[in-house]
Amino acid sequence: MSREIPPYPEGHDLLAGKGVVITAAAGTGIGFATAKRCAEEGARVVISDHHERRLGEAADTIATEVGERPHTIVCDVTDDAAVCALVDGAAEALGGIDVMVNNAGLGGEVDLVDMTDDQWDVVLDVTLNGTFRTTRAALRYMLPRGEGVIVNNASVLGWRAQRGQAHYAAAKAGVMALTRCAAVEAAAAGVRVNAVAPSLATHPFLTKVMADGLLEELEAKEAFGRGATPWEVANVIVFLASDYSSYMTGEVVAVSSQHP
Repeated sequence: MSREIPPYPEGHDLLAGKGVVITAAAGTGIGFATAKRCAEEGARVVISDHHERRLGEAADTIATEVGERPHTIVCDVTDDAAVCALVDGAAEALGGIDVMVNNAGLGGEVDLVDMTDDQWDVVLDVTLNGTFRTTRAALRYMLPRGEGVIVNNASVLGWRAQRGQAHYAAAKAGVMALTRCAAVEAAAAGVRVNAVAPSLATHPFLTKVMADGLLEELEAKEAFGRGATPWEVANVIVFLASDYSSYMTGEVVAVSSQHP
């Protein structure tokens, strides 16, 4: 069992010339890694988050590491007006949207018997309803144009049970179903909709919010003895966003080395 992380891959212009929008791209997680990988693959990028300061810091980091600063738009995915403004603003900034990556999500850990309505509602509103709003807004833009790609961020917890995660698992299972239904509706227009389902992507913020010992327990279930780096998940998102996955739609791709 190896914990070794592979070398960071070079870009190969898989998204050259494409306009890409990524939600929840501030911080150190999958959204930021996806924004950076898309930029490295030649895309023009708009990043969004509800946290304005961290969003600016993320854009500055990408500018330093990649050489071009992405456009930033503050957006709370629980606000439909803000989501519509994000799509409109991104289309103007990029000269068109080719790819929408719906990464925004919110977790938590509480047993179902102790879960309040508010705890349930806030996770569902950000993670499932937020993905619904951003998917809907992207489709309203892409369908009349007859092209576009949407990639949603689900989770293996949409398939697998984990204690304390009833709200998050239900939301991510909903994202999976939403992805499949949207794909069927969008196919005639040539718009593709897929999702990734990571098992465990480790980054500093995750370690701060997890209970003591839980991260080590989850890592032990992975065949490689570690969680994925956020950029390893981002690589699969880039693949689904690219023309290399041109025949794929309605698929949920597990990014996982978890034991059966």
